[in-house]
Amino acid sequence: MPVSFVVVPQWQGSPSSRAMRLAEGAEAIREDLPAAATRVVAVPLEAGDEQGTGVARFSSLQLVRERLADVLGELDGAVVTVGGDCAVSFAAIAHAARGGDVALVWFDAHPDLNSPATSPSGAFAGMVLRALVDEGVVPAERVLLAGARAWDPGEEAFAAEAGIRSFTVDELAEPAGLADAVVATGATSVYLHVDLDVLDPAEFAGLLDPEPFGLPVAGLVAAVSALTARLPLAGATIAAYAPASEQDRVDDAPAILRIVGALAR
Repeated sequence: MPVSFVVVPQWQGSPSSRAMRLAEGAEAIREDLPAAATRVVAVPLEAGDEQGTGVARFSSLQLVRERLADVLGELDGAVVTVGGDCAVSFAAIAHAARGGDVALVWFDAHPDLNSPATSPSGAFAGMVLRALVDEGVVPAERVLLAGARAWDPGEEAFAAEAGIRSFTVDELAEPAGLADAVVATGATSVYLHVDLDVLDPAEFAGLLDPEPFGLPVAGLVAAVSALTARLPLAGATIAAYAPASEQDRVDDAPAILRIVGALAR
């Protein structure tokens, strides 16, 4: 069954003062997707408020989560959700995980394992993986971090306590190891979350929070291909594209098309 795409130009989950670039980045990716297979989720203009949750802009995030869940419920087969910030993955993974024993591979420079109590910013994009584990959407033993290299102390403590395995950029040079680890979880399918800041900023320009010494584009594509060769794709997210200029869009387009192609194969 062909892959569907859902574009969610959400920015409210990000802590950055330049977060609106994430909405622009989602729209830039949408322009290269097949129109007949692509849906767009409307994102409110307002920032939203915390509503006592400890999560910044919670009201807008919750509204988008509900809208995305509604759209996903109308689609069959694997869906590639295009953000916006990483928070779009919550509803997407919750939808995909209803189908059985899903493993989650989180490609991201940041592990996104903070809670409202440990987050230095209150931004949900930095809490979304923790929320997925805490709420039982995906158990910790079926979560694998890939390429994380910018950790907060609370994230390190939680990962150690929960037993979440992490693969460094160097370890991902041999993608079979990651694929073997996913298969060993006993999962019957795999969801791939790809925050584009997992990439090396020397190769990819459109990032809000570039972290040096990331994955090469070829390494990410190889890892995705190795995973989907071993297990069916339950779904995927591409998040955090934030081009600062038209030249960034031009320069980054070949990489984005390679990543989309690997996920939609």
